[in-house]
Amino acid sequence: MKTVGILGGMGPEATILLMQKLLGAVPARDDSDHIPLIVHQNPQVPSRIKALIEGTGEDPGPTLARMARDLHAAGAEALAMPCNTAHHYSPVVVAATPLPFLNMLDLTAASLAAQGADRVGLLASPATRLAGVFDAPFAAHGLTPLFLNDDSRLLGIIRAVKAGEAAAVLKPRLAQEAQALLVQGADHLLVACTELSLMTDALPDEVPYTDSLDCLTQAIAAFALN
Repeated sequence: MKTVGILGGMGPEATILLMQKLLGAVPARDDSDHIPLIVHQNPQVPSRIKALIEGTGEDPGPTLARMARDLHAAGAEALAMPCNTAHHYSPVVVAATPLPFLNMLDLTAASLAAQGADRVGLLASPATRLAGVFDAPFAAHGLTPLFLNDDSRLLGIIRAVKAGEAAAVLKPRLAQEAQALLVQGADHLLVACTELSLMTDALPDEVPYTDSLDCLTQAIAAFALN
């Protein structure tokens, strides 16, 4: 079984959620049946929001490159990063080592296309929109992205998750933002922020949704078990 290195800590709960999903991705009967991971849980990665939205923060790229090299040195055979916005810096991560990089955005776009999605409503950080990280993957699969007309409230939810606010308080707010995307014409919802992956049970039942973290989970499992 192959070992996958995780560039984590963006945020910490999302990295833990990925690990939990990977535990459930294999029919394990003993410890040795599970996927081997090397997790670099680094909450000190410079803020993507400050760098991409506010324009005042430190560039996260060098830190991510160092993490990739650390994981390579520790024995990782591939790299994965459970943060959608941080994929803006994926070229830096890819260049840092010779390891294959399991690109969550490309994997997600391919999954959406396979499901027949067309107009995809993104529940994502404004930094994801501003950096255009989904533009190329969506274009490659003929997908139309729909962003909220006002995504400041969604950013508030993401910040609240990072601050440890209770999910029970935040879920109704997330449901409202999802409904707003449906009003804008979305035929499929995409959870494109791993903080929001913690609350997918708040999404409306009348439209299908995809969680980018699930797409990454499936790819890690396929790589490790192949």
